[in-house]
Amino acid sequence: MLSYGDAFYQLKNALQSLYDTQEAAAIAHELLYSITGLEKMDRLMKKDELLTNGQQQAYNNGKAELLIGRPLQYVTGVAWFMGRRFRVNEQVLIPRPETEELVDWIVKDFKEKADITILDIGTGSGCIPISLQLALPSSTVLSCDISEGAINMAKENTRAIGADVSFIKTDFLNQKMWYNFDKYDVIVSNPPYIPQKEYENMHTNVRDHEPALALFVPSDDALLFYRNIAEFANEHLNDGGTIYCELHKDHAMETEKMFKGYGYKTELRKDMHGNDRMIKLNRDQAD
Repeated sequence: MLSYGDAFYQLKNALQSLYDTQEAAAIAHELLYSITGLEKMDRLMKKDELLTNGQQQAYNNGKAELLIGRPLQYVTGVAWFMGRRFRVNEQVLIPRPETEELVDWIVKDFKEKADITILDIGTGSGCIPISLQLALPSSTVLSCDISEGAINMAKENTRAIGADVSFIKTDFLNQKMWYNFDKYDVIVSNPPYIPQKEYENMHTNVRDHEPALALFVPSDDALLFYRNIAEFANEHLNDGGTIYCELHKDHAMETEKMFKGYGYKTELRKDMHGNDRMIKLNRDQAD
């Protein structure tokens, strides 16, 4: 059996074939935390303690999966979002910190308002609708996705975390299905927005493991989902309502121009890395 210390250094060194030193160390620490239940400092204090038989087997399996590029969150089955533990698998995208910024924007805008209705387009793990409902407890939240696997994972997270969110399985791009929806005060989406032509340039842990259905749009129609959101909102956004979307940084200006063409006043916002990543659209203040 390996000691805690040896297990960490062996994994960190092996992972440096895929990641830089800092990220390799962070992944190694997180896998060992998942296996042992011990935080970094606790393991350092016990660095000579040996893994149990079960822990060693879990370590071997996890190491093998990580070395073929499988993301840590899929290996452990857990991703953290806004301080909460979400279950994830390869049928849902791994929640990103940039999406936390989008949710935080909505919460700050609506924290003083009661009884708002929210529609989330593209459920995934449920991180957006669950986080919004818990932060805005008087809100009514509905989320939709084309993937039954994603809906099932989001329902599991809703039960485990203790939120009150409804879900509907539908193909949002099929406009004939829009009759199933009411009107909403907030429409939010982190839709597929990566042109298919960018596939080969993506990191293998995203390209080969995260669900393509939630990532890619046709190379000749990068704004496919945003255009449909704009058209959907013509009939399904309440007067005075607001749309929030996460964006592809390279298509942010193009997306903003498209929304302006539908009569929306727009506000672009940069993420923590300085990229144009989010947009807010107001219907009642349309130009």
